[in-house]
Amino acid sequence: MKKRKRPYVQRVRGEHVAETRARIVEAIMQLHEEIGPRNTTVSAIADRAGVERLTVYRHFKDEAAMFAACSHRYLELNPPPEPSDWASEPDSARRTRHGLETLYAFFSRTSTMFEKIYRDVSESVALHKVMSNFDGYLRGLADDLATAWPHNQGASHRRTILRHAVKFATWQSFEAEEVPDAEKATLILQWLSAPPR
Repeated sequence: MKKRKRPYVQRVRGEHVAETRARIVEAIMQLHEEIGPRNTTVSAIADRAGVERLTVYRHFKDEAAMFAACSHRYLELNPPPEPSDWASEPDSARRTRHGLETLYAFFSRTSTMFEKIYRDVSESVALHKVMSNFDGYLRGLADDLATAWPHNQGASHRRTILRHAVKFATWQSFEAEEVPDAEKATLILQWLSAPPR
C-alpha cells in the first residue's frame, strides 16, 4: 500500500515551491527594469534567481505567464493611484490636479521600469496584452476625472485632453522639457479650461 505524504512534508514542499517562484518573479522584475523584456532571457532569469532553466519553465509555461506574474507583483509593490483617493473633492480643477499630481508621482517612481516596458511592448504579443490592461486602467482614470467637469459641449474635448494627460508618454515629454510635476498638472488644467475651437 502506498504511503500518503505527511501534511508537514507537503507544507514544507509547498513553501519551497512558493519561495522558488517568488525568486524567479523577482529576477524577472529586476531584469525587465535593468535591460527590458526583449533582452531578458530564460538563462538570465535562472542565473539571477539561482535556479536551473528547467525550473523556470516548470513555474512559467510561457512568456505570457511570466509577464502576468511580473506585472501583478510589480503593481503590488508599486500600487498605481486609485480614483477613490480624490473622489471626495467636489471642485473639478482641484480633483484633476490631485489626480494628475498623484499619477505623475507614480510615473516618477516607476519610470525606469515603464520606459523599458513601453520601449519593448511592440515586440511581444504577450507584453502588449498586459500593457493594454494597464492602458485601459489609465483611460478609466482619465474618464473618472472627466466626470468632475461640467457635462456641456466641451465635455468630449476635456475627456480627450485627460486621456492624453494620463499617458506615460505625456509624462515623459514633460520630463524631457524639465517641467516640474506641479507645473505639469497646471499646464493640463490650462488646456482643460481653454474653450474648444
